[in-house]
Amino acid sequence: MKAEIFNIWPQGDAPGAGESRAQPRIVDLAKEYEPYNRAAYGVRCPEIALYHPDESNALNITLLVAPGGAFEKVMIDKEGSALATFFTSMGYHLAVMTYRLPEDGHHEGPDAPVADAQRAIRLLRERASRGLNGHRIVMMGFSAGGHVAASLGNRFDEKLYPVQDAADALAARPDAQVLVYPVISMREGLTHEASRLRLLGKNPTQREIDAYSMESCVTPQTPQTLLIHAVDDSAVPINNSMVMFSALREKNIPAELHFYEQGGHGFGIRNVVDKPLASWPMLVTEWLRSRHWTTRPRLVV
Repeated sequence: MKAEIFNIWPQGDAPGAGESRAQPRIVDLAKEYEPYNRAAYGVRCPEIALYHPDESNALNITLLVAPGGAFEKVMIDKEGSALATFFTSMGYHLAVMTYRLPEDGHHEGPDAPVADAQRAIRLLRERASRGLNGHRIVMMGFSAGGHVAASLGNRFDEKLYPVQDAADALAARPDAQVLVYPVISMREGLTHEASRLRLLGKNPTQREIDAYSMESCVTPQTPQTLLIHAVDDSAVPINNSMVMFSALREKNIPAELHFYEQGGHGFGIRNVVDKPLASWPMLVTEWLRSRHWTTRPRLVV
């Protein structure tokens, strides 16, 4: 499928990108006889690849996807473009974002991916006001991208970057979030060590660990959430989804948690044929259809 591609930030590079060490490159990690599997490293100019349905469904939703990659890279295809055929056939707009990586020395440090996600939501909302994509924005994150998504859901109203244009007057809160085998916690014995190392460094303080453990940051305004995880995930322990689910329930936020017995980590949408977890994309669509949606987002005044 052909995507409409555009920059998240008005100048291309994010604000302060000149201070970073990022060296942009795209690497295809696909093996012989397997589909292309591009990974973006050293992101300086975050982009959105937007896939449109032939006809939108009644929900009028754009799914904004933050792929995983352990904060080392962004898996553009495996957990991004590969989703487009299914979700557009179901009537959804699908927006796959790249985001800056915390180890590259960006001005916002570990908040750089979240700043990109805030800006992406606002930009999609501005475009929706012109009829260019669905007006409800649902954030979907995989693995480390699940941490980006959960961070956005908890921290959507934090001021992480200077105002760029009129789009920044729009709300950055997602209408809902879908977290697939997400990195949630930074706590020992629970976290995904490689993600924590790249996000917080070798010796994070307890304050940093708490601040970036998303189960500790849930508020009554965190959006309704669907969590999906495989029990045999050997990379990101299933307790990440469990503690997030418990935190959401404590705040009375509508949430569902679905475990599949087998699937491992990083199953995406390609590696699920003939497995029970092949149903997960349909699970997402059914969950979205069952939501009690609020009114259309408006400009902040």
